[in-house]
Amino acid sequence: MNAPVFRLTSLAHGGGCGCKLAPSVLQELLANQPAAAPYKQLLVGVETGDDAAVWQVDDNTCIIATTDFFMPVVDDPFDFGRIAATNAISDVYAMGGKPIMALAILGMPLSKISVDDVRKIIAGGNSVCATAGIPVAGGHSIDAPEPIYGLAVIGICHPDQVRRNAEARPGDVLILTKAIGVGVYSAAIKKGDLDGDGYAEMVASTTLLNRIGGELSGDPAVHAVTDVTGFGLLGHGLEMARGSNLSLVIEASRVPLFKQAAKFAQSGHITGASGRNWASYGEAIVLAEGMPQWQRDLLVDPQTSGGLLISCAAEKAPALLEKIRAAGYPAAGIIGRAEAGPPLVRVTG
Repeated sequence: MNAPVFRLTSLAHGGGCGCKLAPSVLQELLANQPAAAPYKQLLVGVETGDDAAVWQVDDNTCIIATTDFFMPVVDDPFDFGRIAATNAISDVYAMGGKPIMALAILGMPLSKISVDDVRKIIAGGNSVCATAGIPVAGGHSIDAPEPIYGLAVIGICHPDQVRRNAEARPGDVLILTKAIGVGVYSAAIKKGDLDGDGYAEMVASTTLLNRIGGELSGDPAVHAVTDVTGFGLLGHGLEMARGSNLSLVIEASRVPLFKQAAKFAQSGHITGASGRNWASYGEAIVLAEGMPQWQRDLLVDPQTSGGLLISCAAEKAPALLEKIRAAGYPAAGIIGRAEAGPPLVRVTG
C-alpha cells in the first residue's frame, strides 16, 4: 500500500502520555463504578491509582499486569515504538517486578502512514522488549484515525517485593530517577524548535528502562515507588501523598530538568495537558510564594516514559542514590521529603 508522507506527530491531536485523560476526568468516570469484588488475592487494584494491578498466586509469586499505549510523541517511527514500549514496561518495574511477556496494541491510519513505517514502529517496540529480555507474544491491531501503539505487559515478583505508591512514611526522602521536560520538548518538536542535541537527550531518557525499580524492590528501605508520566511530577506525587495519607514536600530547585526545559517553558512551549493537570489537582498543591508560571508548568509537565519517584528511609537515601546513579541514571537526585500532615504536595523554592 502506498500512503502519503505525513509527520507522525501531525497525525495525532496529542502525543505520548500527554494524551491521558485529565486526572479530574478520570476520577469522574470511575466515581460510580461498582467496587471490585473482595478477592483477597488482588493486592493492588484501582484504589490508589497505582501503576499496575497485582495478583498474588501463592506465597512466593505475584503477577503484575498493566497496559499502556498512546499517540506519537516524536516523528521517527522506530523511536516512537521504542518510547512507547519503554513507557509500558515501566509500570512493572515501578511495582517492584520483573517483566516476562508483552502483547502489542496497534492502531494505524493506513491511508496516511506507510506499511514500512508501521513495521518500523513495531520493530522499535520489539527492540526494547529484547533489551528487557521479554518476548512480544502476540497482540491486537485495528484501523484507527490516529496512530496508536503500546503494550500490555505481564510481570512477576515475590509478594514481599511489591512496591506501591501508597506506602510512603513520614520522614522519608524522595528520589527522582530521571530529569523532567518531555512535555515541553515534545511541544518544541511540533513547532520545529528542538535541535538535534535536545532530541537525542529526550530519546535517551524516554528509552531508558526503569529496571532499577525491580532491583530496589528487595530493599526494605524503599517504601513506595511510582513512575512519573502523564499527570506530571506534582500529579503523581499527589497520588503518593493521598494514598499514604501524608504530605510531600518538593524542593523545586532540586528537581532535575532537561538542559533546555527551562528555556522552552519560559518561551511558551507548553502542552495542553499541563493546563489540564493543574486544573485537575491544583487545589491540593501549595506553591512557594512568587513561583513563576514557567516553573509551575514544568512541575505539571506531562512526562512520557519518565523516571521513578521513590520514597525511602532518610538514612539510606544517600547510598540508594549512589546505587541508582551507578546503574545508569545520572540525572537522579534527592528532590524532597515526606511529612506527617494532610494529603497534599507543598513546593518550596
